[in-house]
Formats: sequence, C-alpha cells, structure tokens
Amino acid sequence: MTTFLKSKFVPIAIVALLVVLTVFGLAMMGSVLGAKPKALPVALAVLDRPAELPTGEQLALGEAVKGNLLGLEQLPVEWRTVGSEEEALEAMNGQEVYGALVLPADFSAGVLSVSGPEPAPATVKIYLNEGMNPQGVSAVRTILQQVAGNVSRELTRQVLEQVGQRAEQVPVWTVQALLAPVQIEETSVNPVGANNGSGSAPNMLTQIVWMGTLVLSVLLFQAVKSAREAGGRWGALSGQALTGIVLAIGASGFLVWMATAWYGMELTDSADVWLFLSLAAIAFFLMQSALFHWLGLPAVALLVLLLFFSLPILNLAPEFMPQATRDWLYSWTPFRYVASGLRNVMYFGGEREMGLSYAVLWSLAGISLAVLLAAGFRKGPGRAASRAAESRGEMT
Repeated sequence: MTTFLKSKFVPIAIVALLVVLTVFGLAMMGSVLGAKPKALPVALAVLDRPAELPTGEQLALGEAVKGNLLGLEQLPVEWRTVGSEEEALEAMNGQEVYGALVLPADFSAGVLSVSGPEPAPATVKIYLNEGMNPQGVSAVRTILQQVAGNVSRELTRQVLEQVGQRAEQVPVWTVQALLAPVQIEETSVNPVGANNGSGSAPNMLTQIVWMGTLVLSVLLFQAVKSAREAGGRWGALSGQALTGIVLAIGASGFLVWMATAWYGMELTDSADVWLFLSLAAIAFFLMQSALFHWLGLPAVALLVLLLFFSLPILNLAPEFMPQATRDWLYSWTPFRYVASGLRNVMYFGGEREMGLSYAVLWSLAGISLAVLLAAGFRKGPGRAASRAAESRGEMT
C-alpha cells in the first residue's frame, strides 16, 4: 500500500482528475447555471385611439399602459415601440424580436363599454416568434401573459371604482364583463412545425452533423496515412478532400431523410435544409481534417472539448448568457452559425439574414481546404522512417 501511494502516478491522477472536473464543469455548467434573461427584445405597438367619456373627457388607456410598461425597469425586457401591427410582424420575420404586445385601436373603447349595457371587452394581442430560440420565446410568453394579466386586473379595479361612484347597485351584465375586461389573444408567428423538438431541431441537426463528420475525418485521416506511407502524398490528400466532400453531402441528405421519414420532422423545404446542412458538413469535415494533419489524432480531444463547450450555449438565448460567454465563445464557435443558419432556413424561409452564416461557413471551408492541402508540403513520418530503414540496410 505504501509503495502504491508513493507512485508518481497517484499525484498525477489527482491533478488530472481536478483538471477534468474543472474543464468539463466549466463547459457544462459555466454558461448555464445561474443564467437569467436580460433585455429580451419585444415589440410594443400601441394603436389605441382615445374614447370619449360621458363627461366629454378623453380616456386614453393605451398611452397609460404604455407609460407603465416602459417604466417597469425590473422586467427583463427591452421594449421596441413600433407604429403598426405590420411593423411588429416585420420585426419578427427579421428575427429582431421574440414577440410583440399589441393594443388595438379600440382598446379604450372596449374597456369603457364594460360599464355600459352592451359590453364589448377590449383585446390585447400577444404575438410569439416561435421560430426563434425556444428558451427566449418561452420566457417572453410568460412575461407577456403576466403583463396582460396585470393590465386586466388594474383595469377591473379602475372600472369598479368608477361604477361604484355612479350607482350603489351594479348591473349583472357589468359584473359579467368585469370578470374579463380584457381578452388576451395569443398568436404564433413563424411556427416550427410538428416534431421539431419545440424549435430545437436546428441544434440537434448541428450536433449530429458534427459527430458524423468527426468520425468520417478520423477514418479518412487514417486512410491518408496509409497512402502516404506508400508514397502517394498529393493524390491521397486530394482524394481525402474529394471523398469527404461527397460523403458529407450524401450524409446530410440521409440525415434530412431520416429526420422526416423516420421521426416525422416537418420541414417546409427539405431541399434547402439539405443544401445548407451539406455546406455545414463540408466545412466541419475540412476543418477537422486540417487539424488532424497538423496536430495528429490528439486533435480529437480539442474537437470534443469544442463540442462540449458549445453544446450548452446552443440552447441558450444570447440574452441569457453572461457577457464573457457571449464575447469569448458564442461570438466565434462554428456551431452558432450553423444552428442559426438552419433555424433561418427551416422557420424563416432562408430569404434574409443568411449572409453571416454563409460567409463564415464558406470561409471556414476554403481556409480549411487550403490548410489541409498545405500539409502535403510536410514530410510524412512514415516515408521518413522508410528512408531511414533503407539507409540502415545499405550500411549493413
């Protein structure tokens, strides 16, 4: 026992254990635990027109509600006021906001009618941009529902006070209307479709493609090593790149087919998803292969660490991340650009806001291909070893 404890591997094991726990703890928990929303962008459209009171005064409840909302600093919301319902929808289609709160033109008139013989309760419209980050949309849904509920309760109190001042008895229809002076109408925009994991499908596809191309890169790297030992340097590298690109395109098509045929994932345009996923797979494969040729198989550890550090933030909305995570990881990880591009193609038509994703992936693929082919200028270790063996044979 004493001899065992004196072994140099015991303290090494302790240090290695602490390092692994620290690194993976930082990767898996550092960006997730304690995450709180900050400044979630939400559109606010107050279209209300003032209603005339029996006294001749104007009742402008919309502006009062707007003032109260903009003054609530404790809400983790960044209100973006817009001039129309169409402008709010345009902001959602452009992925600028997670949702919208709309007070229609007859908002004040509807509340005022509650105390009359023909009550027609006002309506508050809530729009949710379902295609954006699921966590952000879920948080905005909860916030907007609470806001609408608070508005309804406050208006109930005010109307009760006004009715109580005019009469000791409250008509039955007024009481019934006061139970719900404001109707809440919730609408989903840019829906994610059936069997899309509540909008997390782009993240899942990104992870699967990364793991698939990683296995492909390792095996083709081993094939290139065998070919280079036989003396075929440039042909092996070119063959690796071409074979990997073809297989990446085919694997992407198989993944899209599997998601739709096996699991019933609803896609608006499977061809567009396949094309973008193919570009992502090619970029991943070329980057991984380039690292293998310059770092060897130890690059696997680096690529796995990149995956573990990136996985938690894929499911986090940027507004939930600590600033350090946004600056030092989210801003450059390739997973972010693939998942964002897939989300755009799958839920927003892929017609705009795609420039950054395409630029990053094409640049990554091009630079990685150049670095991969540049490995051909290096002398292969197998070939050097064979020359050394030949020289030793001649000497003997």
